[in-house]
Amino acid sequence: MTETVLFDMLRQALLISVRISAPLLGVALVAGVIIGLFQALTSVQEMTLTFVPKVGLMLLVFWVTMSFMTTALSDFYLGQIIPMIAGS
Repeated sequence: MTETVLFDMLRQALLISVRISAPLLGVALVAGVIIGLFQALTSVQEMTLTFVPKVGLMLLVFWVTMSFMTTALSDFYLGQIIPMIAGS
């Protein structure tokens, strides 16, 4: 395995990890901004108000995008990692 192949596989792995984590991070960001805005407008400073909706939304998004995540990871593993191991 040459350096070029190794760096290409590392680049692809990082890109897949960004694609997989983007929906969860996006939902957490949007929920945090909306809840923070709500707290600022109503002067409610409850700590659980930020935590519970974010966790609930992230669990929902994780459940919805789980098939996409597993497909992306298994395609990368079966298409890139296994042939590389078998070829060396």
